[in-house]
Amino acid sequence: QVQLVESGGGLVQPGGSLRLSCAASGFTLDYYAIGWFRQAPGKEREGVSYISSRDGITYYADSVKGRFTISRDNAKNTVYLQMNSLKREDTAVYYCAADPWAKGLVYPDEYDYWGQGTQVTVSS
Repeated sequence: QVQLVESGGGLVQPGGSLRLSCAASGFTLDYYAIGWFRQAPGKEREGVSYISSRDGITYYADSVKGRFTISRDNAKNTVYLQMNSLKREDTAVYYCAADPWAKGLVYPDEYDYWGQGTQVTVSS
């Protein structure tokens, strides 16, 4: 069964950090580009970060650049999103998505597989 499972969300104070994980089962992430997206209540889905399948090219939304880092551990079949200096406006449900041919975050619908999401709440 092909599945993506996100974990690592939670409640954190402004300025804090979280590391989200996106674990794959039923397929090998090595051959897939991964995108992290988020959706806050009442807002449209937003692309956050992207890593390509083979050469490790990364992209970040301007809103998270310098604070978030995407990485992949192929041995663990997992992609991570390290989030530092979190702000209240980072509060959202975060989703990871996988596709062998995705080139970035502009077209979320091109991603074949999606996780169920993990809630991130930044609040004091």
